[in-house]
Amino acid sequence: MSQDKAGQALRELEDASRGTLVAQWRRHYRSEPPRYASVEFMRQAIAYAIQERELGGLPAAAQRELLAIAKGTQSAGTSSKIKIKPGTKLLREWDGNTYEVLVTDKGFVWNGTTYGSLSAVAMAITGAKWSGQRFFGLLKKRGGPDG
Repeated sequence: MSQDKAGQALRELEDASRGTLVAQWRRHYRSEPPRYASVEFMRQAIAYAIQERELGGLPAAAQRELLAIAKGTQSAGTSSKIKIKPGTKLLREWDGNTYEVLVTDKGFVWNGTTYGSLSAVAMAITGAKWSGQRFFGLLKKRGGPDG
């Protein structure tokens, strides 16, 4: 479906009758709509399906994370893979000193040394095993050496 056709299909949804929306639902989802689905809900779901077909869906990693949340095996916002952009500076106060780490494309620079992970930086600073994300406050604390 071209972008022009997708745009036209989305515009047509605005004035579509319930019967037309049910037919569109069947076409896009290959199933019956939920029994008590409102016209507005069907419009939004069909619009999503049209846009997903045109622009692509969610990345596989996001789909897996959402599925895990739906199954209750992961809480929202607790992804173990936090993305930190190069150029970001992380600050952490520890044992009376403030530590600054620079995020680069090659890793994490602290005290003139590049480390492959935040956990390695945390270990160098504290001498103990830490989740680097937790040490630098990127995850909620669950106990650990300082709280």
